[in-house]
Amino acid sequence: MSNFILSPPYRHFLDLAALNVGEAREIIEKARALKAAGQGHGKGYIHPDQPLADRSLAMIFEKPSTRTRVSFEMAIHQLGGTAIVLQGNDMQLGRGETVADTAQVLSGFVDAIMLRADSHDSLLEMAEYATVPVINALTDFSHPCQVMADVLTFEEHLGPIRDKKIVWSGDGNNVAVSWIHAAVLFGCELTLACPKQFSPPTQILEWAANNGGRVTLTHDPAAAATGADCVVTDTWISMGDRNPEERIAILAPFQVNRKLMRQTKKDSLFMHCLPAHRGDEVTDEVIDGPHSVIWDEAENRLHIQKSILMWCFGR
Repeated sequence: MSNFILSPPYRHFLDLAALNVGEAREIIEKARALKAAGQGHGKGYIHPDQPLADRSLAMIFEKPSTRTRVSFEMAIHQLGGTAIVLQGNDMQLGRGETVADTAQVLSGFVDAIMLRADSHDSLLEMAEYATVPVINALTDFSHPCQVMADVLTFEEHLGPIRDKKIVWSGDGNNVAVSWIHAAVLFGCELTLACPKQFSPPTQILEWAANNGGRVTLTHDPAAAATGADCVVTDTWISMGDRNPEERIAILAPFQVNRKLMRQTKKDSLFMHCLPAHRGDEVTDEVIDGPHSVIWDEAENRLHIQKSILMWCFGR
């Protein structure tokens, strides 16, 4: 998986699999520092040194967004930069202009491109032809920004994630793939409890095994959750999914509920990248209960986006 590194100090942020441990730790620690610096200020706070005052970000959305849009727009604002929001269907990209041409045009206007894409191939093509940093804000394959925020949240509550047991219960989707990448990168133990029909891609599990990852796939959520430090899930129904009733029926045994959380450690955490379909992948008693850190997790998207932007610019 290519990282398409540009001439220093510009770097793409495409997938956690393309980072080394030092780079990942740099992003986490910078996010922690940026969060601390902003505490006690309003949400419109701009960091005094305005490290990105001369930088602009194009934000392209092929999928609707709440957390990604607001966190990235506020992130570059708080760092002193500017953002422009572009909806895929409102651009020439939605009328047949190629991704490659769009990448080269935008590279002449802005200093970085953030893409929330239907296809991971579009992200890779954007990164190949852009001459500015490109950031993966979600594709059908992975969601690295989210999982970096998850790692930050975990460590705020339970300390270093290395050697801790993380459990994924449900659909082995794009967020699950980024958790597999994170398990290898950060050295935690990851158990994925998924139905056979919705397991993560075999090649990603093989990649983890070949790179020393302690990643296990099971079809037994109760066994997976035993002794867990953290349970993570995501919505079972994404935009464009067919036969939602069939998917819900297959995934029902993997619901995160009070019974499942009783299998975990007493101080375990519950995470969900949101939006949640309460009563499907998670019950109210869990998402609103003492294990849940979903609001911290959501807020940390802001601080991770700030750090990712600074990392991409080498600042």
